Formats: sequence, C-alpha cells, structure tokens
Amino acid sequence: MAGKVFFSVSMSLDGFIAPESVPVDDFFAPENQDDPQVQRWMGQWMELQQWIFPQRFFRENLKLGEGGEEGRDNDIARETFERTGASVMGKRMFDLGEQAWPEEAPFHTPVFVVTHEKRDPWERPGGTTFHFVNDGIEPALDRAREAAGDRDVRVAGGGATILEYVNAGLIDEFSIALAPVLFGSGIRLFDGVDAGRVALEPVRAEPTQRVTHLTYAVRER
Repeated sequence: MAGKVFFSVSMSLDGFIAPESVPVDDFFAPENQDDPQVQRWMGQWMELQQWIFPQRFFRENLKLGEGGEEGRDNDIARETFERTGASVMGKRMFDLGEQAWPEEAPFHTPVFVVTHEKRDPWERPGGTTFHFVNDGIEPALDRAREAAGDRDVRVAGGGATILEYVNAGLIDEFSIALAPVLFGSGIRLFDGVDAGRVALEPVRAEPTQRVTHLTYAVRER
C-alpha cells in the first residue's frame, strides 16, 4: 500500500514559514556572516525553529553530540523522520541546503529535487542521494513514491514548492508547528493557495511548552 504525501513546517503565529527571501548569494560564506541582513535573517530563522534544536533526536540526526530534550516535541521530530521514505524539494531549498547541510545530509533517504537543470545524482554519506528531476512536480513525486515504497513521501520545501503540490491536489496531510513568534513580514505558506479547491479536516492539535503541533488531512472541496 502506497504511503501518504505530506509536509511539515514551522510557522510563526502571524503565518510566515521563513523570513523574506535570502538577502545575498552564498548566504553561508564566511565573508557574509557579518552582513546585517544575513544576521537578521538567521536570527528570525533560529527563533522560528528554536523548538527543535534542543531535541535529542535532532541532535543525534545531525551528530551534534549526546543528550537533549525528550518529550512530545522530540517524539514528533522522530516520527516525522521515521515515516519518510523519500523527500521532494524545490531547487531554491536545495541550493541553500547544499551550502548548509553537513557532509552526511540529514535525510538518509532519496531526495528528488524539482529543477529545470540536468544534473547527475549526488550521493552523500549516510544514505542520502539527491536526484534532479527536470520535467515537473508530478514526475518528481512519482519517482519519490516509487523510492519510498510503503512509507510516506515528504515535500520538504520550500514554500513555493509545497504550494504547487497543494494546488495540484497532491498533498494528503500536513503538520504545522505553530511557534509563539511574530515576523511581521516574510514568506507565507498559503499565499496563492487555490482555496476553492482545498478543504481541510482537523486530525489533531498537540500543544507543548514550545509550540502547538497542528495536523490536517487535505480533501478536495
């Protein structure tokens, strides 16, 4: 039986999943780290994601050392990883991650990158191989489903790619970690959603000390 197609993101209380577009090229280059725009972007991003950084599973997966918090936040991080048999992402997310991920990228599954470029697969230590698909979101998803087997496919991001899959009716479920932070501006996940086509069914809401985890099934309206 084929698994679900889902996404999971952190979101600010006013509806943003990231600050404004990355302000410079080579964002993680050492010479750019003193740029005030870069520092502001990183500060907002860290604030949005701060719920996951202390979790034991997150620390283990990125090899950041022993220890860390355990509890429902940690369980959700682990469950999200364990259910995922393959991932799909957009080229902009890959470009940023290629600079930031450690050599052993944190996916440990096949990842299918939606792009207009042709490129050979990029294999990383630890089981992650990036495959580059240049003929659209549906072929990328088809390949991810095949690779995932009976596990789920996660649309990892970024926001524009997630929205494409939502508007195409290809998402079965999604989860939001609603963080108690305000951005005021940035990238809205649902800016441009085809609301006349998409209906949501609440699955669960789980508040923790750090965030509120909201899960919805997606139905065609």
